[in-house]
Amino acid sequence: MTENKIDIVVTDDHMLFRKGMAALLEDFEMVENIYEAGNGVQLLRLLEGLDKHPDLILLDINMPEMDGVEVAGFLRRDYPDIRILILSMEDAPQLVTHLINEGVNGYLLKSADPEELELAVKKVIKNDFYFSGSLSGAVLQGMKSTGSHDLVKKLKLTKRELEVLKLLCEELTATEIGDRLGLSARTVEGHKYNLLDKTETKNIAGLVIFAIKNNLYTI
Repeated sequence: MTENKIDIVVTDDHMLFRKGMAALLEDFEMVENIYEAGNGVQLLRLLEGLDKHPDLILLDINMPEMDGVEVAGFLRRDYPDIRILILSMEDAPQLVTHLINEGVNGYLLKSADPEELELAVKKVIKNDFYFSGSLSGAVLQGMKSTGSHDLVKKLKLTKRELEVLKLLCEELTATEIGDRLGLSARTVEGHKYNLLDKTETKNIAGLVIFAIKNNLYTI
């Protein structure tokens, strides 16, 4: 993969949709190689045969043999470095929440336009998460927990960790956060991993949803 270029796998059992998605991705400047799989079993076999892991998997939910929900669990366990962007017609908040908890990095409806697809790919690669505005509102509706003060004390979140958390929610990278707070990117990464550990979340997507849900960040 050359600088700023990414490899993507499109996983969907509908060949016409899969081919159309691959054709769209070919027009995105950041995309280097595009692979295809028709279901979760084919995807895992493909990954086993690749010399280098792809950067991103576009993953459908409803597929034969092994669906997207099941394969997401395998990916997070065996390929934690690969980002996952769900592409689905399903917009049930419970399903989205479940997949966030499973460690996916983003969720995009198949009805989205090509511009939003490109934005979602860029956001997931740069910030580790992307959720469309309409889905975010639906997922967070009714999810709010009680006051954040007690939670901060319970989790022993430091002032600096809360500052880093806020900027992660605002979609800043570790380098950008470091510049804002006068820290090295490495120090910011340390705070990020402490936050993931303390909140028991699997990635930045889950961390952001956790922060919003528990009133640690307001959208």
